Formats: sequence, C-alpha cells, structure tokens
Amino acid sequence: MKNRLKVYRAMHDLTQEQLAKKLGVTRATINAIENQRYDPSLSLAFQMANFFRVSIEEIFIYEGKESYE
Repeated sequence: MKNRLKVYRAMHDLTQEQLAKKLGVTRATINAIENQRYDPSLSLAFQMANFFRVSIEEIFIYEGKESYE
C-alpha cells in the first residue's frame, strides 16, 4: 500500500521522531510506513488521519489487484 505520510509530516514540519511520539509509536514504525515496508493497523491509520485532520484515503492509497466477482 502506498502512502503520503512523509508529505503530510513535512507539511506539518514534523520529524519522524516527533510524529512517532505524538502517535505513541516508534520512529522506526514511522520510517517503515513511509518507506512502504510496513502497513499500519487500521487503528493506527485512523489515528494518523485524525491527527492530520484528513481521511485515511488522503494518506493511504490502496492498489489491490483482487477481483471480487
């Protein structure tokens, strides 16, 4: 899953460490999410969206290839 977390973090002039502290996670977690090595839990994704006052879809871009037919 792609994301725009780094963009939103930069728009708010936050370091990875600062954002991590505000969300109650580690800097390594923020780094892994930004580098698309880790998809956050739904709870953490909602926390991030609420923190930046945007929808989850504005931060996270799902590119699934599943077919539900």
